[in-house]
Amino acid sequence: MAGILLAVLLVLILLVYWQFILAEGTYLGRSIVAKLYDWTAGRYDRIKAYDVELEDATLGRPLAAALAHVPHPLVLDVATGTGRLPMSLFRQPDFQGTVVGLDLSTGMLAQARRNLAEHAGRAYLIQGDASRLPFPDAAFHAVTCLEALEFMPHPRAALGEMTRVLKPGGWLLFTNRIGWEARFLPGKVFPRRRVASVLQDLPLEDIREMVWEVNYDQVWARRRV
Repeated sequence: MAGILLAVLLVLILLVYWQFILAEGTYLGRSIVAKLYDWTAGRYDRIKAYDVELEDATLGRPLAAALAHVPHPLVLDVATGTGRLPMSLFRQPDFQGTVVGLDLSTGMLAQARRNLAEHAGRAYLIQGDASRLPFPDAAFHAVTCLEALEFMPHPRAALGEMTRVLKPGGWLLFTNRIGWEARFLPGKVFPRRRVASVLQDLPLEDIREMVWEVNYDQVWARRRV
């Protein structure tokens, strides 16, 4: 009897670890995901311990360069969190645009406002759902989504929404989880090197997969003109 109880307890522990640590609540609904991020928002940046030079080399500078032909680009950062992508862009002298950050978590948006306070005139933060973006078609010169797609109810549909609000010729940049834990996120991640086939029904071209971090690839794509 004791052995059975121990086995049941172990299974429960593994389920909790899977749902709340690996999957970050994604299979339990968007409200649970948002609540988990609310709880960690104040210490999120300390947990992540971003390397500023690496962030700029792999995010800010490449995106600023991709938008160099646009005088005052408008960028949407979906699931902006604490403002990681906007901060990297604003550190680039050549970027003279505006960034709209959207997130479902109240706590993460509050931290993002603190992080982006000095850029208040160029950074705008909105609480919203990535599956129903509150913007018109073809509104942005670039749309980004970092380390968040796998925590959305329907990742493929979210990419469709991001493409909808992207101007023709504009860039979509998102990340695809490829670490060991990706196998425990069925239906939430895309097979590595097969992203182009997943995106084939969207009006995207120049699709490129690039090795980025240990757990993620970057995916770049341009909306067809």
